[in-house]
Amino acid sequence: MPTVLIRSSATETIVGWFDIVGPIMFYVAVFGLVFAGTGLFIGAFIPFITGDSLIFAGGLIAAAHPESINIYFMVVGVGVAAWLGDQVGYTLGRHYGRPYLDKREGPWLTKAIARSEQFYLRYGWWSIVVARFIPWGRVIMPALAGIGKMNYYKFFSANLTGAMLWGCGLTLAGYFTYTIPWVRSMVYVIAIVVITLSLIAGVRTWRANRVS
Repeated sequence: MPTVLIRSSATETIVGWFDIVGPIMFYVAVFGLVFAGTGLFIGAFIPFITGDSLIFAGGLIAAAHPESINIYFMVVGVGVAAWLGDQVGYTLGRHYGRPYLDKREGPWLTKAIARSEQFYLRYGWWSIVVARFIPWGRVIMPALAGIGKMNYYKFFSANLTGAMLWGCGLTLAGYFTYTIPWVRSMVYVIAIVVITLSLIAGVRTWRANRVS
């Protein structure tokens, strides 16, 4: 099936990379951007290219071009890159702390740091896992965990859990969305549920902040 048939508005640009760079550089681009999204804070500036759309598109490409892109290698590579990026973010936060983030602050990043701190203080270990699915959270949370000197082994386990659920999970979601028609329908349902829950959580947080 031609690549064009699997393109959507969210992933069109990323899927198009494969046609230009080929399989080897596509691996490098996906793994590198997943790592840089949190390890180098690139996700603070281009979250749509370093986040969900990127790895979902990676799964789509693996399904569309199984002769060139191995889904097992893609899944493992994304998971490792996601885990390693957060480890670097945690290390930078632990050793360089707030000054490192302050030098890179802008209006968006200032708000993201404040929200991440509240989220981290409220949910602890789970905040690292859940933050993987929140664009601003996965960028800032590892560094904040390091700044707060979260126990390394707790962070390690939370980071590993989040990287596997997010990295491996969304890559496989893209793969099965392309290969199994009924999964495609379920993905849409799941997306609607997740968006609805996110909106509800956002409204509740906004109301709680107004009260406080």
